[in-house]
Amino acid sequence: MTRLACLCLVAVVPAVRADEKAIRQVLDAQVVAWNKGDLEGFMAGYWNSKELTFQSGKDLTRGWQETLERYKKKYQAEGKEMGKLSFSDLVVRELAPDVALVTGKWELTLSRETVGGRYTLVMKKLPEGWRIIHDHTSG
Repeated sequence: MTRLACLCLVAVVPAVRADEKAIRQVLDAQVVAWNKGDLEGFMAGYWNSKELTFQSGKDLTRGWQETLERYKKKYQAEGKEMGKLSFSDLVVRELAPDVALVTGKWELTLSRETVGGRYTLVMKKLPEGWRIIHDHTSG
């Protein structure tokens, strides 16, 4: 390996680590917001765009506002509860300098049961920071 190649690798590794840390901070903030019952705070981790996509089971939701409304209907409507959310098994893979694929497990502890599943996120580094631009969640 040439000296120039070595210098390039050294320069890239800290940037990748910083991006992974920033991505993890977004997801950690989502958990904190969810567990406080703050759906708008939770949604701050998502790209605030009509082009945001959220897929769960057979349903596809397009748009930030539509995704927020889906969460409200499912977890804040009469007789519903938000429970306690946790994420685990988080793996961040850089696809490009400003795009990452994130996989992990989610678990939601409700008063009568605990549910969970897996998720795959496509995250993009935007001017406001890393945001989820596509979420595919399974139960």
